[in-house]
Amino acid sequence: MSDRLGIGVLGLHEGHTLLIGLRASGLCRAVAGCDLSSAKRAQALESTPELFVTESYEEMLGRHDVRIVAIYTPDAHHAAHIEQAFLAGKDVICTKPLVNDLSVANRLKELAVQTGRRLQVGQSTRFGEPFQRQREHFEEGRLGELEVVDAHYNHRMDWLYEKSPWSISETHWAYLGLSHPIDLVTWYLGPIREVHAFGTITALGTRYRLETPDAITVNLMGESGRIGRVLGNYGFHELPKARSLIECQLMGSKGTSIARYPELRFTYTDGVKEQDEDYEHSMTGYYSRHELKGMHYGEFCNYADYFASKLLSGEPNSPDLTEGLETVAVMDAVVRSLQEGRSVSI
Repeated sequence: MSDRLGIGVLGLHEGHTLLIGLRASGLCRAVAGCDLSSAKRAQALESTPELFVTESYEEMLGRHDVRIVAIYTPDAHHAAHIEQAFLAGKDVICTKPLVNDLSVANRLKELAVQTGRRLQVGQSTRFGEPFQRQREHFEEGRLGELEVVDAHYNHRMDWLYEKSPWSISETHWAYLGLSHPIDLVTWYLGPIREVHAFGTITALGTRYRLETPDAITVNLMGESGRIGRVLGNYGFHELPKARSLIECQLMGSKGTSIARYPELRFTYTDGVKEQDEDYEHSMTGYYSRHELKGMHYGEFCNYADYFASKLLSGEPNSPDLTEGLETVAVMDAVVRSLQEGRSVSI
């Protein structure tokens, strides 16, 4: 256990999920936690008694046993917290969205070069079992030439507004929920050339006095000429038996596949027969636990172990700081397209 890379977790609400997830880690261990809330610190100690907890980020950064800092603070604070970690000589995991202000991009890139530190974007969807299986099929060439990507994340969000009021006024849904399907599309299409977005404020959004759309659809054109589509609706009445909250559909010249969340299902065709892989029972204890779906334990552990393996081997990781900022540039273009009512180049 002492040989595993020590992780300090900043923000013990969402970050508490990582504390639990790391119990299954082969390469990492939770050594410290930081939060301004005494209740959150107490909860972290209850679940992880050996954890060092503090309300001082500087104190956690000063600990020699913290090799990686995992950041789960509100979006607007990510850039400052990444900067502090880099300057303290720590590598970083940062939950999505990496940042919600593109103007900080150059500063973060300069700091990464200056300090030699690395960053992993915590894009949890990529690290779920169905999406990992879908990626394996893609890299094996089983879909043939990829032609179209269709991704969505649809989830009613009144619970988020009540839990995290900053989500109403301090950010935009292009950076919040839409960060999942946008990342999936860019993962497969590569650099994006152009986006065209449309949006509306739902009845739920109106009730919570949102000033920007909470239902957004986006058409994307990759530099490769391939196309993608993204949908996010955060005010609708869900039909969980009919449609998963997150789906990514890849349409290729030889076949099609769909990965789903929170269901652990992966469906694909080789052009002849449809196949279905269901990990709901065999892997629920790793991904969900406590009989709750969508808790991200497995995904968080997966990306922590993945990042640790790349730090130890010296190999590149993905999505890293550069790739994460490229995705932020797409989100920024979505916001501009909504504001300007036209197609926007990246």
